[in-house]
Amino acid sequence: MIPAHWLYCLMLLLPIESCRILCQASSKSKEKVTSRPHDVCDGVCNNNGTPCFQSCPPDSEGNMKFACKAKKWHKVTETCHTLNTHSIFEEDKELYSVQSSDSTIRTHTFHRELKTIMDTLMEKCPKDLSCVIKGIERSPRMPGNIAVVVQLLHNISTTLTKDVNEEKMQSYSAMANHILNSKSISNWTFIQDRNSSCVLLQSIHSFASKLFMKEHLINISHVFIHTLGTVVSRGSLGKNFTFSMQINETSDKVTGRLLLSPEELQKVPSAFQVISIAFPTLGAILEASLLENVTVNGLVLSVILPEELKNISLIFEKIRKSGERKSQCVGWHSLESRWDRRACKTIQENSRQAVCRCRSSKLYTSFSILMSPNTLESPVLTYITYIGLGISICSLIICLAIEVLVWSQVTKTEISYLRHLCIANIAATLLMADAWFIVASFLSGPVLHHNGCVAATFFVHFFYLSVFFWMLAKALLILYGILIVFHTLPKSCLVASLFSVGYGCPLVIAVITLAVTEPGKGYLRPEACWLNWDMTKALLAFVVPALAIVVVNLITVTMVIIKTQRAAIGSSMFQEVRAIVRICKNIAILTPLLGLTWGFGIATVINGHSLAFHIIFSLLNALQVSPDAAVDSEECVHRFCG
Repeated sequence: MIPAHWLYCLMLLLPIESCRILCQASSKSKEKVTSRPHDVCDGVCNNNGTPCFQSCPPDSEGNMKFACKAKKWHKVTETCHTLNTHSIFEEDKELYSVQSSDSTIRTHTFHRELKTIMDTLMEKCPKDLSCVIKGIERSPRMPGNIAVVVQLLHNISTTLTKDVNEEKMQSYSAMANHILNSKSISNWTFIQDRNSSCVLLQSIHSFASKLFMKEHLINISHVFIHTLGTVVSRGSLGKNFTFSMQINETSDKVTGRLLLSPEELQKVPSAFQVISIAFPTLGAILEASLLENVTVNGLVLSVILPEELKNISLIFEKIRKSGERKSQCVGWHSLESRWDRRACKTIQENSRQAVCRCRSSKLYTSFSILMSPNTLESPVLTYITYIGLGISICSLIICLAIEVLVWSQVTKTEISYLRHLCIANIAATLLMADAWFIVASFLSGPVLHHNGCVAATFFVHFFYLSVFFWMLAKALLILYGILIVFHTLPKSCLVASLFSVGYGCPLVIAVITLAVTEPGKGYLRPEACWLNWDMTKALLAFVVPALAIVVVNLITVTMVIIKTQRAAIGSSMFQEVRAIVRICKNIAILTPLLGLTWGFGIATVINGHSLAFHIIFSLLNALQVSPDAAVDSEECVHRFCG
């Protein structure tokens, strides 16, 4: 009887033990599946352009797309998300998480039949929108969830056309704050819609513009979004908004200020609302999502102003405080989805902050500062520039003085007259160019001295071009002497041709550049008195002619070397040595005289971070005319000392 009882108990215990073993095995199996990396692609990377798709982690929907680059898989986009109508509005999350897999499948199917998140939101809490905050804030900041929140914020801003109160703005900001978190910046790179960050900025600005305020100040502060608003009356003694926010948990606070001057407030007919929104991380998010090669170095300040109030002042504290790299004040172009330098001007700047004057409009409603890329500033370069400029000016004066002294002695023949005519004009134009360069450097920039800056830039452009075209005239004169031996032109015709090339061509280029770019305020750089590059590429009006002339002059030097070498063929050893010395002398004289040292400028463009190229370029061109003065000095000694 006892063994039968034991057998009966054993039969009861076996299913329980089997269930326990099966559950443990299932649990271990689930752990293995969960621990398996989902951000690595299983396919073979063949660089054939075929993408790889990977499933999302458990309890999330969507997929991950990978592209093969350099024989490695790199994630391109990710649509994995956990947010949906049920997960946002559910009241008992724990109950939902323990549902069986069969129930989960039925729930996922049911989600497709449910109302949208926006419909449910308007049904449950239309007064303050607060019923979605908990569901959003407890969700992971994966790319798919960020996209869902962005779309929800966009739908809210387009659906609610009026009656936006402070409570709704508080809830709206809380939703935006979750996806603006500094920990989510890297995930914005993988969102399928690259314009999601632009949509977010536009949606927040659109929603805030519908905010109705009473007399009191609105101050809605979150970690990554801060909204200030008030009602300003006409004739007020100015108004300013000051923000102080952290970029992340470990950084110090960075400030930003919006200033409205009393003069601008006089333009507004009656009382009006002023709203400003500050974002510490939105600049980095825009950079990450749009894959732009720019670095925002301050808060992003979005403003909502009446149409009459167009000019505003903004003060941005720099995130990276560096005196070596200058900042550029910019406005966000809402149609082209990019930072635009035409919206702002830099008034003042130091290593800690930048002061900007910006124009607010329908196109430009958000502003910030960018860190200038590829800026190489060194005290060594500054010293070389100013010391070399002083030596160059002294050498030019000596050169012109020597030309005056020996003019009657060295211009007896036609070819020598034309040669010294070119040398004298090269020295004179380079001296004028250096003088105007000094004038331009003393001006504090186009913001405070616009007309003076335009004049200085025009003359610097014109005279430096004249230097190059007189170098070209000198090269053409050398080619004329080498190639055309039996056919000569009248002296007056040659002189007229030289002056047309030396002054006529530069004048035409300089005038056209000014006429085309200045009406659209694209002639000058925002930070210096020199030709603009970023907006209109006006600098090409100097670079292209200069480099083209350098190439022509290089061909001329090559032909002179070949001509000199041919004359020495078949001569004695002593004559060949003299020919080599003559070739070296020709190269030493013609290289600076024809401006070939400017070819090092190409190296500074290709490798802009190399200090060595910049130093060599500055040294060679600062001392460019010294060899000419030396040649004229030697000729003067021969003439007068016999």
